[in-house]
Amino acid sequence: MPSPSFRLKSGLAGLLLGLATAAFAQTPPAPGASPRVDAIKKAGVLRVAVLSNPPWLVENTSGSGDAWSGPAWSLANEVAKRLGVKLQAVPVSHETKVPVLASNQADMTISPLSVTPERLNVVDFVTYSRTALCVFGRADNPKVANAKSIDEFNNPNITVAYFTGGGEENWVKKRFPNAKLRGVSVAGTAAPVEEIMARRADVTPINRVPWQALNRKVKGLKVLPEGNNCQDSVEMAASIGLAIDKNQQVFLDWLREVEKTLAPRLASEEKQVIENMK
Repeated sequence: MPSPSFRLKSGLAGLLLGLATAAFAQTPPAPGASPRVDAIKKAGVLRVAVLSNPPWLVENTSGSGDAWSGPAWSLANEVAKRLGVKLQAVPVSHETKVPVLASNQADMTISPLSVTPERLNVVDFVTYSRTALCVFGRADNPKVANAKSIDEFNNPNITVAYFTGGGEENWVKKRFPNAKLRGVSVAGTAAPVEEIMARRADVTPINRVPWQALNRKVKGLKVLPEGNNCQDSVEMAASIGLAIDKNQQVFLDWLREVEKTLAPRLASEEKQVIENMK
């Protein structure tokens, strides 16, 4: 058993390491260490590519108040603050939000991006969240009400609905090979709710983010995994973050340290946005 003296020294070492990490995050790379940081400071602005994607980046179109909010915006604001520059939003589309980095039209894309092998070939990520799937059905359906795990839906007595051509289609086919599968056309909703309510299917997947709004709107549903209202799901999980152009290791390392110091705040902001989504 470690002695009190050893435990005290270990605790002090951990504290000093934490303080050193925080200090590193507070201090931007020294002049000459990162060409990108040098260019940002010289220009006096941090250019960030923006495209609304709640709950991580939310656009305010009311005409009053801040134009942007959410954890992605908070992280970008903190980076600009520590660099001593202004934050400049650069509007982009789904087609241009990644290419703007290579063309040097933005220093980083804060429009939330999921990490994929294809994107990793051209950009580096600073991740601060993730997306994942939930599976829900009617709470008055015994097949759903008695289920304790998503694994129980992988059987011939269960019908799983999904949007054809949607991101969940391949996952459904791999996750539930023994179930009856019912593909339906995309109808502009987060999930094929009508299939569930009309009892044409027992369960269907939905992204964890829109699930909470749907659950408030449509009564009598049950979701799995149940923990934290499915917000802790790891089904088809994908990391979410901001991106910078490749080959900027010093800048990347510093940004990741900044994110670590803000992690609790970013998680809290994300939770608040999700709870307020309609």
